[in-house]
Amino acid sequence: MTNLPPIEDVSIGGEVIRLGQFVKFAGLLDSGGNVKEAIIDGYVLVNGEVDRRRGRQLQLGDIVGFEGRRVRVCP
Repeated sequence: MTNLPPIEDVSIGGEVIRLGQFVKFAGLLDSGGNVKEAIIDGYVLVNGEVDRRRGRQLQLGDIVGFEGRRVRVCP
């Protein structure tokens, strides 16, 4: 059994948000430049898979992972 970190819920106040915006909004990274690099370099996971599209539209329930943290998109 793998030891996955707990999932933190982050409310976005709507139904969709772009990946780059969410990574910053959720506090996974604090600067837009760092967010862009982390996504392009493949360090950000969406639902367990690498996604290098900063503009990807996340939906409610999607889980974003970065450096041992996992956060879920909530309304």
